Amino acid sequence: MAASKKLEVPVAQDGLIVAGNIKVTVASNVFGAKLTPIIDEESIFLSGSAVANESLIGFEETAIYNGIKSKKPVDFSKISNLKAEPTVDQIILFGGVYGLVHDNGVKVLPENITDWYKEFSKIPAVEAAVKASSKFVKKPQAPLPEYTGKVNIDESVYYKAIEGKIVPKEGERNILVTSALPYVNNVPHLGNIVGSVLSADIYARYTKNRGYNTLFVCGTDEYGTATETKALEEGVSPKALCDKYHVIHKQTYDWFQIGFDHFGRTTTPKQTEIAQHIFTKLNDNGYLEEQSMKQLYCPVHNGFLADRFVEGTCPKCSYTDARGDQCDGCGTLLNPFELIEPRCKIDNATPIPRESNHIFLSLDKLQDQVAEWNKKSQELGKWSKNSKTITDTWLNEGLHPRCITRDLKWGTPVPLATYADKVLYVWFDACIGYVSITANYLEDWESWWRNPENVQLYQFMGKDNVPFHTVVFPASQLGTKEKWTMLHHLSTTEYLQYEGGKFSKSRNVGVFGNNAQDTGIPPSVWRYYLATARPETSDTQFSWQEFVTRNNSELLANLGNFVNRLVKFVSAKFNKVVPEYDVAHLDYAPVEKDLNQLLASYNEAMEAVSERKGLEIAMQISARGNQFLQDNKLDNSLLANHPEKAAAVIGVGINIIYLLSAIFTPFMPETGSQILEQLNAPARKIPNEFTLPIKGGHNLGKPAYLFSRIDDKKVEEWRAKFGGGSNV
Repeated sequence: MAASKKLEVPVAQDGLIVAGNIKVTVASNVFGAKLTPIIDEESIFLSGSAVANESLIGFEETAIYNGIKSKKPVDFSKISNLKAEPTVDQIILFGGVYGLVHDNGVKVLPENITDWYKEFSKIPAVEAAVKASSKFVKKPQAPLPEYTGKVNIDESVYYKAIEGKIVPKEGERNILVTSALPYVNNVPHLGNIVGSVLSADIYARYTKNRGYNTLFVCGTDEYGTATETKALEEGVSPKALCDKYHVIHKQTYDWFQIGFDHFGRTTTPKQTEIAQHIFTKLNDNGYLEEQSMKQLYCPVHNGFLADRFVEGTCPKCSYTDARGDQCDGCGTLLNPFELIEPRCKIDNATPIPRESNHIFLSLDKLQDQVAEWNKKSQELGKWSKNSKTITDTWLNEGLHPRCITRDLKWGTPVPLATYADKVLYVWFDACIGYVSITANYLEDWESWWRNPENVQLYQFMGKDNVPFHTVVFPASQLGTKEKWTMLHHLSTTEYLQYEGGKFSKSRNVGVFGNNAQDTGIPPSVWRYYLATARPETSDTQFSWQEFVTRNNSELLANLGNFVNRLVKFVSAKFNKVVPEYDVAHLDYAPVEKDLNQLLASYNEAMEAVSERKGLEIAMQISARGNQFLQDNKLDNSLLANHPEKAAAVIGVGINIIYLLSAIFTPFMPETGSQILEQLNAPARKIPNEFTLPIKGGHNLGKPAYLFSRIDDKKVEEWRAKFGGGSNV
């Protein structure tokens, strides 16, 4: 006989000992063993009066036991002439055959074994023992479904991206998305990324998924003093500098998975053509004027200083490192002569004033038109609050002629014979870059930019760029007296600060794009954290501690846990095949109602470009999915005792995951793709209502972890390593 096994056995009603081991249960009932919390199998069997048939016991312990483990057929040919009697050997044999029937689902046995099994089961003591122990032994399980890779999804929910060039379409909603053109001369930091390109990308991905005809363009802003001076510092030509940093920008945005339809640059023939056309039309219409103006000139390197290359003390807030065009301390727009104790940024020399003739845009003549347009656009486009505040301040203070030329060589040439040695001011020129970049993407660029009846322009930027997009560029468009697609919605961010301080491109303070890559943390985590910290209404702080906490407590514990838990369960219990299900087997109405309310709020937030709120609601939908599994107690017990309900829970849960793949994709496209891979499903549209497009019989992919835990020790390590500085 086999070695003695100690078994913890609960005591049942009617004096029966019941346990998962059917042999112990039957023997205990047949032989009337003394009840005890711990008994050993051998003692119970030996308490019987019958003499055991050792060969029968050996057959059960070898042939049948191996058959149960391997799920292979058992050869019963050596067993014959059995008469059903409650002996030790037959109890052991019965336990083995019971296992074949109930654990392995064997339906066909030799006739003599079937007859014996039925007769033995009718012995009163055996029948009572089996009945009492039924809730402790495994119920027969259906064979696992065959995995074929079959996709069984309602195809009407599929999202299909536009193929080829994106052009406006009559009768459809056409959206042109731009993000502020980043200065080419350095690496963007996280504040630049979330304030413009990431925010624009999130919205563009959302609108494309919703079926809106959306074009998303951006590019490097390459002209101007900043580039010319940086080139001098590095000992290269401005073009060589632009070529170098354009690639760096593109690589950075590619790593962050920014989905531009076209990422261009402003140093192109199209830029010259379109900018000079606008300049000429303004001149023809009487909106340009010539003025002599004093400029600061550096006597050390013998050149006029652009506003950005004069530094000094701000007259408004006394910030000592204010620039000649704007104070980073208080945000006030300045001219370099307003600075206290001005100095040349290049060589720290004290600049001197010199006269120079320049062309001014007569904003004062255009004020009424700009103000009227602003009023309509702000209302119709529902601009962000800070966009309106900044613009209204400019308009209320009164517009004045603004210089739009500079004494430089690197820029768009001024199309006037007497101005051959001057170029267009970068902030007159830069906004035209959106148009020229589109023109380099699409020959029929006017279908986007001269189509105000059918195109809505959505622009994303930090607050310091607002006046140029809401006053200077619209004034230039209006002044041409031509038909232009003009700003519909402006989404403006405040400043993302770094660990209690400020990012500074000029001083390389803070986390830059290349730094993010160096951490080894995937782009999805960075995109998620930056979106949660998006400074929509006030300044926000980048915090390493919060970065780690959001990964561990939200991405991993909420979204990652929900997806992994359910996909693994279906993989283990159903061979990755979604079971046939009917929601009538569970209380479906409450979860359906909650999901529809959350989904409506999500779409409302995203349509209004309230991206932080949209992301919060997406995570609430994931949490509702987790709650749904908890409320319905999806586990082995539910599957064994209520298989129809378990199947319904799985069906609804898998479809919640499918919904999550869509609503998280604008924020984390890589994570969305990973979820789809685990679901073995194509991308789906973001719906208005929650439905169940994944049907029973659909084959899932391989379960995998979406996120990994970040050790809290990394917080101090990263603070020390990335306290500031780009490595380029």
